Amino acid sequence: MTDRVYPSSKQSATAAAAANPSFPPTKAQRYGAARPLYRPQTKRHRRRSCCCSCFLWTTVAILLIILLAAVASAIIYVLYRPHRPTFTVSSLKVSTLNITSSSKLITNISLSVAAKNPNKKLVFSYDPITVSLTAADGVEIGHGSFSSFVHGTKNTTHLKAAITSGRNSQEIDDASAEKLRTGLKSKSGLPLKIKLETKVKAKMGALKTPKVGIRVVCEGIKATAPKGKSATIASTSNAKCKVDLKLKIWKWTF
Repeated sequence: MTDRVYPSSKQSATAAAAANPSFPPTKAQRYGAARPLYRPQTKRHRRRSCCCSCFLWTTVAILLIILLAAVASAIIYVLYRPHRPTFTVSSLKVSTLNITSSSKLITNISLSVAAKNPNKKLVFSYDPITVSLTAADGVEIGHGSFSSFVHGTKNTTHLKAAITSGRNSQEIDDASAEKLRTGLKSKSGLPLKIKLETKVKAKMGALKTPKVGIRVVCEGIKATAPKGKSATIASTSNAKCKVDLKLKIWKWTF
């Protein structure tokens, strides 16, 4: 004889309650399982607004600095009227410019350059200046130097240097030697180019600039070979010198 299992009255009541929830719903039913989970919201809008404000103020500050620099440059230009220095080849005297049979170049040349400062309130201070003399095709003729000097306002300074090939004569290739011989024998003369390089700083009252590079290139010079012991004077009437100077004063370049 099999035993029968009868469910308890408590289990039946619980199942019935679950199947048929009471109406109206209780507070636990309304705010319990049906309630969505809380998820904290990130403050994206606030971060974006902070970044935009920071970018805006940075841009305004940069524009303000640029404006102040422009105003300062304009004031300096009006007060001082700065101009570049100018250079002119006064004379070039060729005592020796000889090419030996072994294609060695012997040079002895006297160079005189006039440097002019057209400014009324601007003083230039030059470091020692290196001088190089080359032919039109790039063949090096010789080297020299000018001493350092201070270029006062509205002043013209005359610089003199000896350009030589050094203790050991410069050896050049046969093709370059032949070009030099032909140019020196020509009636029009051998075209030469002079290059000056140094560093310079400027002073305007209490304002001083850092040293910057300056390069002066002079072209239009023609020289002929000396005859015997007498030196020849090169033609410098058509010589023109170009000054490459980038001197920044309160972000202003001239």
